[in-house]
Amino acid sequence: MSKVQGYRRFHPGTQPEYDFPFYASTALRHPTQPLVIVPQTLSEITGPVFGHGDVKPTDNDLTRQHKGAPIGERIIVSGRVLDENAKPMPHTLVEIWQANAAGRYPHKADRHNAPIDPNFSGAGRAITDAEGRYRFITIRPGEYPWRNHYNAWRPAHIHFSLFGQAFLTRMVTQMYFPGDPLLPYDPMYMSIPDEKARVRLVSQFDWEGAIPEQALAYRFDIVLRGREVTPMEDLLGE
Repeated sequence: MSKVQGYRRFHPGTQPEYDFPFYASTALRHPTQPLVIVPQTLSEITGPVFGHGDVKPTDNDLTRQHKGAPIGERIIVSGRVLDENAKPMPHTLVEIWQANAAGRYPHKADRHNAPIDPNFSGAGRAITDAEGRYRFITIRPGEYPWRNHYNAWRPAHIHFSLFGQAFLTRMVTQMYFPGDPLLPYDPMYMSIPDEKARVRLVSQFDWEGAIPEQALAYRFDIVLRGREVTPMEDLLGE
């Protein structure tokens, strides 16, 4: 997407390459022909507009979506969505999806033999407030094998999708956890050439955001443009 949308000129080294040899499936998934720029129409640059009426107040709490409580460590994930000048981006739809505490997605294509949690669907959404803030209550995801190479394991991570006020403004990224020993071995994480840009995908422990006796907290700010841009995904979607 970064090569299609002219307004998203990322700084060199901050984004993963389309074809990254150590991430095996990019050989089949990256474009082999020049991308075609599709002219924008009025509907593409003006909609959809996401309002608070489209997102329920409880959609951001992944621990309350079923009759029972999910298994695992409860955590809080919060942050701000900002532009290149640290200006907050209000009314942005933020969606997340993740594996459960055992490292399993509730999807028929997931071949990991870890258990499925019937009380955890692994998806939530929220709208940023006037200060660009979002907040989720969820379960810390588990690591899982993914058969990309010998003994390949994905670090614990949460997928993020951000929608502005148009379909063409969608951005997708991943959040990782501090101190994860699997990060140096993960081709998706390491596909970002700039080390400083990679580190921006790692959340920060948030002592002030923790709930005593209930949940630890992590902060993950997302910058949409500029030198401090958060690396976004063109192909990486595992």
